[in-house]
Amino acid sequence: MGTRKKVRAFVRVKPTDDFAHEMIRYGDDNKSIDIHLKKDTRRGVVNNQQTDWSFKLDGVLHNASQDLVYETVAKDVISQALDGYNGTIMCYGQTGAGKTYTMTGATENYKHRGILPRALQQVFRMIEERPTHAITVRVSYLEIYNERLFDLLSTLPYVGPSVTPMTIVENPQGVFIKGLSVHLTSQEEDAFSLLFEGETNRIIASHTMNKNSSRSHCIFTIYVEAHSRTLSDEKYITSKINLVDLAGSERLGKSGSEGRVLKEATYINKSLSFLEQAIIALGDQKRDHIPFRQCKLTHALKDSLGGNCSMVLVTNIYGDAAQLEETLSSLRFASRMKLITTEPAINEKYDAERMVKNLEKELALLKQELAIHDSLANRTLVNYDPMDEIQIAEINSQVRRYLEGTLDEMDIINLRQIQEVFNQFRVVLSQQEQEVESALRKKYILIDKNDFAAISAVQKAGLVDVDGHLVGEPDGQSFGLGVAPFSTKPGKKSKSRKTFKEQLSSSARKEGASSPVGGKDLDVSFSKTQLTPSSKDGDIKDMLLRDRETSNIEPLPSDSPKEELRPPRSSTPPSKSVAFEDFKNERGSEINRIFKENKSILNERRKRASKTTQRINAIKREIDITKEALNFQKSLREKQGEYENKGLMIIDEEEFLLILKLKDLKKQYRTEYQDLCDLRAEIQYCQHLVDQCRHRLLTEFDIWYNESFFIPEDMQVALKPGSSIRPGMVPVSRIVSLGEDDQDKFSQLQQMMLPDGPDSVSFYNAKVKTEQKHNYLKTMMGLQQTHRK
Repeated sequence: MGTRKKVRAFVRVKPTDDFAHEMIRYGDDNKSIDIHLKKDTRRGVVNNQQTDWSFKLDGVLHNASQDLVYETVAKDVISQALDGYNGTIMCYGQTGAGKTYTMTGATENYKHRGILPRALQQVFRMIEERPTHAITVRVSYLEIYNERLFDLLSTLPYVGPSVTPMTIVENPQGVFIKGLSVHLTSQEEDAFSLLFEGETNRIIASHTMNKNSSRSHCIFTIYVEAHSRTLSDEKYITSKINLVDLAGSERLGKSGSEGRVLKEATYINKSLSFLEQAIIALGDQKRDHIPFRQCKLTHALKDSLGGNCSMVLVTNIYGDAAQLEETLSSLRFASRMKLITTEPAINEKYDAERMVKNLEKELALLKQELAIHDSLANRTLVNYDPMDEIQIAEINSQVRRYLEGTLDEMDIINLRQIQEVFNQFRVVLSQQEQEVESALRKKYILIDKNDFAAISAVQKAGLVDVDGHLVGEPDGQSFGLGVAPFSTKPGKKSKSRKTFKEQLSSSARKEGASSPVGGKDLDVSFSKTQLTPSSKDGDIKDMLLRDRETSNIEPLPSDSPKEELRPPRSSTPPSKSVAFEDFKNERGSEINRIFKENKSILNERRKRASKTTQRINAIKREIDITKEALNFQKSLREKQGEYENKGLMIIDEEEFLLILKLKDLKKQYRTEYQDLCDLRAEIQYCQHLVDQCRHRLLTEFDIWYNESFFIPEDMQVALKPGSSIRPGMVPVSRIVSLGEDDQDKFSQLQQMMLPDGPDSVSFYNAKVKTEQKHNYLKTMMGLQQTHRK
């Protein structure tokens, strides 16, 4: 376990022109803050109102830059994460005090970025400095809005909305969110893209104290997993960094919230109140129960609050005299947070695959050491490997001779032999029981006394005496052994017995229809449903591809002129099926060609897999036939008597040829099955390529269809290169894509910012890509609304 340490708490004061110097003072060590209030004279002469407060913290950040805030608050927590320690950084405070600016910063300016983007940059820089470790980074973005959980990255095309609502689940490893998407990021730009994607999905609102007030709690989590490339140790380390941006507490009288914003403020204040109750309970050493499950926020942060985690709190406050009461409340929360102790420890896990390899190496070394010990002890060469079929057959022969009395003792070599001797005793006993039962069934009719159906059939057949009991004496094992009564005539004896056997066989067939297959039939075999590749999936997808038609409008005639002639466009666009055929022959011809080529390769692989499957089935049938012939030869040899020469069993040439044939068939089976596995992998990859081409073809078609038939003609003319737009020609609300190109913006930003921040390329790359995506979505929505009008 790790050493216990206190939660670190810092205070950041929002800059203001009207700072209350007489009421707020900082200590000389920059780690304390004093609050002084003037007494309210309206309360009279006797006034016991408290006027002075002093708070001891880990640091006061006043007029501090974003660089200084990160160096003071977050740098150590992030660096420890790559050593296996969990970390949490939380921003708390009044609405509008600067929590989101501290955590995320201003995405428009690289210098004003906050803790979160700087933490991502530090993680990837530290990965570059550790070439001896293979480190993977994953991220997730959770939003808690009105006591409901939302995935801010669910808008990505490969994620999609979740069908079931997300829930918080606890297990021995900790707390995790079921249904929250976790995304692998291999480079810094990908991580920034996910961050900006989540930021655009956050819920914000405006009130009198903040124009862009966050209306939800957000938790951005970075998961780190590090494997050593140099050491063969199976241990690896994992860590988790929670970056929490809490919604601000607000007084409804000051914020003036109404309607939906009022409801949001109620949920925010309620969850922050529960968070403070949990903090008070954690700071009290006498408390046994901590109310983590009162709200979603405290439940999701259970690991971070007082658990295996290094935690840092940043309390954002105002410096104005008008907000002094909320400032006191925030500072009290920071003081209570400092009473909490956490116990961070390195999160070590074991790689099962690497552990198996290490155990195999250790086993080989132990075998070598045992062989050396045997040679020093003058012992004969001992084989410690698992026994093969010939050795097992030899032990079986020795056990049989020992039971028959022809062998007095058996030489014990190792522990495996002892275990196999006992196992063969069990096998011989089971075989003898089966032989006795088989011999009895040939001579007698065996009836289970608990089988009432069989007893009823016996009574109908007349095989009972006058008292109604079975003829013959019981053998003590609940079987009745008997012969027909003397009163039965010889001519009817065989008929009655035959009738009884038919009744028993028919009863057995009825019951055996639902009985499970015996253990002996469970050989290494594969059903046709597993081996025969399905060829229906591709055909169904092709039908869906050709039948994508969302419009109920009648298709255009087949002899309509091509697009190059540019005839006057009709008021109704063509159906998607007709337009799709034109698109495949013109603009999408190259994608369609690649799609057909990939599909032909896929079909060829499927045919090969089908042929291989047939060969495997044929080999399997031949293996079964050979096994039956070999078992027949073995049983024939056992009946005729076994011959041995110097402890080795002598078999005839026919049985030897069957053994060789079975060995070759098994080798062929393994080879064909490996080829089938390789073909299945190729089929899966080819199917993935076909699906990608199909998705690309449909996506390009949707874009082409919207551009060709939904953008008004006057806008199409205006959008042509070299065209000019005169004022009033096209309404401003309809020009949704005539602004400055995003690439031009990015080039200008590079020229402006790169001399001062050469590390900002990935930051601005991700920002421009996110803006391009959302501008495209807005454009498509605007065009569809325009077409409806």
